[in-house]
Amino acid sequence: LKVIAIDEQLRVIYEDNVHFDKDLPEFKTQGGVYIHSDRLTVTSPVLMWVKALDMILEKMKSSGFNFSQVRALSGAGQQHGSVYWKKGSIHILKNAPSELPLHQSLKGCFSVSNSPIWMDSSTASQCSALEKAVGGAQHLASITGSRAYERFTGNQIAKIFSQNPEVYMETERISLVSSFAASLFLGGYAPIDYSDGSGMNLLQIWEKVWSVSCLDACAPGLEEKLGCPVPSHSVLGPISPYYSQRYGFSPDCKIVAFTGDNPASLAGMRLQEGDIAISLGTSDTLFLWIQEPTPALEGHILCNPVDSQTYMALLCFKNGSLMRERIRDDCASGSWDEFSKALSSTAAGNNGNLGFYFDVMEITPEAVGIHRFNRDNQKVSDFPKEVEIRALIEGQFMAKRIHAEKLG
Repeated sequence: LKVIAIDEQLRVIYEDNVHFDKDLPEFKTQGGVYIHSDRLTVTSPVLMWVKALDMILEKMKSSGFNFSQVRALSGAGQQHGSVYWKKGSIHILKNAPSELPLHQSLKGCFSVSNSPIWMDSSTASQCSALEKAVGGAQHLASITGSRAYERFTGNQIAKIFSQNPEVYMETERISLVSSFAASLFLGGYAPIDYSDGSGMNLLQIWEKVWSVSCLDACAPGLEEKLGCPVPSHSVLGPISPYYSQRYGFSPDCKIVAFTGDNPASLAGMRLQEGDIAISLGTSDTLFLWIQEPTPALEGHILCNPVDSQTYMALLCFKNGSLMRERIRDDCASGSWDEFSKALSSTAAGNNGNLGFYFDVMEITPEAVGIHRFNRDNQKVSDFPKEVEIRALIEGQFMAKRIHAEKLG
């Protein structure tokens, strides 16, 4: 969890972070997540997120940060994660006593204690059911901007409904990670914004309303649990009194809709039409501002967070820096310097050696495993270390280019 405070000139006034594994060891996460025994289900404990927020605000407070100067706050959450509020939670959220850290007040508020997140790939059957219900993968992409993806929220909700209908019935509101975090500051349920909402397989991206056929295919009474989506730059209201009382925020501090991390990157990088940005994160993303997108079977079209009339195209590659770090550890004794030296010692094109590196099931394209080919296009079982490093980097970047060309 990261925080940054900036002034009106966009100068950084304050920065800090809380590291889930290190700073909250009691939750026993690895990389902030739990990978379940089926290797497909990946979740994060909701209360860890709340506790991390408590911790970071306490850190700011003890460093003398002046909360009363904050005019507005907004945020970004990892896309595709979802949070399930139990019936009656809104009253607890609204009336949380300022003497207590928030995670203590909210500990009974979630009908699902471990939230499905973007790394989850356990909903294959829900995905095929959704595509079938709306007339095929391409048709679903034409409505929602993406074919059915296992990490997308609609399919995660469908799984919860089919496996635990009573848990679903106990849920009064479903938030994305972004609108969940906004809700904590608002002291009420924050709406889902158009941009992050386009990563759910539920929003009609052209009309900006929930698709009835998609909702019906996932779970009954779902529209009510999602609330109405709003533009990504909407002012949702003033900060909850909890924060004024506990930390000294001004009661006039505005909460602006939170959005997904990918749309937030487009805004934060100040992309304009025709620009392409590549983010090398845990998963890699390539994104661009686009006026007239062509939704395809690979990649995603989301509503643009800066201008609701335009779109952003997004390609997501699950095997990003985690894969690079593994090859760094295997081939360069864990050192980026050694990794870079090895990379520079080989020629561009890698003498025709080519590799595909997917430790976990890739999103674009759907493939897993490590596949190496020599210059004669024959499959080989290993490469020399420096060839391996170059094959990894070149393979990852060529894939980005090929798939971006398909989205226009």
